[in-house]
Amino acid sequence: MNQIENKIASEISTVNTGFVLKVTIVAALGGLLFGYDTAVIAGAIGYLELKFGLSPAMVGWAASSAIWGCVVGAMVAGYLSDRFGRKKILLLTAILFAVSAIGSALPNSLTLFVMARFVGGLGVGAASMLSPLYISEIAPARIRGTLVSLYQLAIVLGINLVYFINMRIATLNSEAWNIEYGWRYMLGSEMIPALIFLVLLFLVPESPRWLIYKKREAEALDILERVNGRPKALDLVKEIKSVLSLEKGTIGELFKPGLRLALWVGVFLALFSQITGINAIIYFAPEIFKSVGFATESAFQQTMAIGLVNMVFTFVALWLIDKSGRKKLLLWGVGGMAVCLLGVGLCFYFDITQGPWLLIFILGFMACFSSSLGPIPWVIISEIFPTKSRGVAMSFCTVVLWLGVVLITQLTPMLLNSIGGAFTFWLFMFNAMLLWLFTWRFIPETKGKTLEEIEKHWLGQKKMINHSNKTKIINLS
Repeated sequence: MNQIENKIASEISTVNTGFVLKVTIVAALGGLLFGYDTAVIAGAIGYLELKFGLSPAMVGWAASSAIWGCVVGAMVAGYLSDRFGRKKILLLTAILFAVSAIGSALPNSLTLFVMARFVGGLGVGAASMLSPLYISEIAPARIRGTLVSLYQLAIVLGINLVYFINMRIATLNSEAWNIEYGWRYMLGSEMIPALIFLVLLFLVPESPRWLIYKKREAEALDILERVNGRPKALDLVKEIKSVLSLEKGTIGELFKPGLRLALWVGVFLALFSQITGINAIIYFAPEIFKSVGFATESAFQQTMAIGLVNMVFTFVALWLIDKSGRKKLLLWGVGGMAVCLLGVGLCFYFDITQGPWLLIFILGFMACFSSSLGPIPWVIISEIFPTKSRGVAMSFCTVVLWLGVVLITQLTPMLLNSIGGAFTFWLFMFNAMLLWLFTWRFIPETKGKTLEEIEKHWLGQKKMINHSNKTKIINLS
């Protein structure tokens, strides 16, 4: 036992934390641009509506054009990153962000604006799967959860940063100036973080697991040695090569028993991270608060409180994810979300909306989400797939996630109008309960395991079920 403890202590002491943290922060800037790009439209859309005389339908099209780009970007990024490398496609996303920032700030027609926003969406969609994938492939196992969760923190920081910048620009001059020029500065401001991201990407290495997959072992060993020290790096190279020899690297492999369950886990987490109510809160909180009698200023102040809680409890996730583990944190967080959604529904059902309870339950929901379902899907989806097909598998899951964003963004106003706030939030509660049951039954704990150990878990599970419980694997995966 002492020998094992000494070995673990030795491995931990050889980790080059500074190098790993530098690489992670650079990759996480993709998340900051994700948050920046998706939230920047919130400050600009009102001025765009007046500038171009948009109908409600066209306002929706202008606001959502980037989301459709996200779907396409996530769809193709996995294949491209498996073929050309994680770093090269991340560089491409930085260029797309910069092009979109310039393009969306200059046009004098809605068509050109939508095209520019779609280009930015391509970058967001690609970065949304590539940044966590890249971090997971270079991070040491013992702190991988924390490092990948920095991506979610960067998204939150990007959202809050652009809210502040939008507010500062909007107060620089008159309403007429904002209609003509202010929105252009808001959208164009994204060029600065995009260029920073582009420059810094040249300072980080390629993913060592992708390099080994492409039989560039010397380069991979050099990177792994900088992260873990030479003895551990040599062991990791052997382990990665051993697992790669078991992989076919085909899409069909993901649909076979064992890995098929991994795909179900990724898809379920991606979809349910969106359809349990988070976007209803983020996108429609001001309107929800105004609909129950809060003044506009008060509604936006309460929305800012939601953003603050989101950030604070993302730090809680960073603290706990490699201590408590992914599964335990998910069970507690999703369970808390369900309780808070029940409370929100009761507030609407019994018209208890003027006191503090509605805000308390919404803030409680946000705290539970930010400390669990916010970061953990990105972590788990980046961990559970084979190296040869990890990019394509993550693309598939991320496309499902973005389709969930589209679905909930389109349906929430309709649900609030047709069935009311109570039953809308109870529907989200039902989804949270389904996710809790799925987590308890099917999601394995990946804390502290290398990516290769996680893959062996699925392959071992396949063997175990094939020999001892064939009927069960047919039913479950």
